[in-house]
Amino acid sequence: MPRRVTFVLFSALAFGSCGSSGNPPPAPSPGAVTISIVAGARNLTNTAYSPNPVTITRGSTVTWVNNDTSTHDQVADGGSFDSRDIAPGGQATVTFPNAGAFPYHCGRHPNMIGTINVQ
Repeated sequence: MPRRVTFVLFSALAFGSCGSSGNPPPAPSPGAVTISIVAGARNLTNTAYSPNPVTITRGSTVTWVNNDTSTHDQVADGGSFDSRDIAPGGQATVTFPNAGAFPYHCGRHPNMIGTINVQ
């Protein structure tokens, strides 16, 4: 009986280590994310954008859709992007070619804040 237990344990260890090819998983492809500027956003802070924060891969685009009754723009705190004015029902898209954290706010309503994390 002890030999059988040893063989089963050895087999499990040997087969368990064979599953990896040694190659890293492929990097995610760039894509697109839509962020809603929610109704009543001008009176909100970090809930003015949904979802928030957002994590994307380099080369991805973010589209803000204005579901509010006020005009808004999205301005990066570091100045790397500015969506310009988005009227109610409108939208704007920005592409993110570089990795990093990009906090942003509405230029008209600076209490509205969000973050785009680019990997």
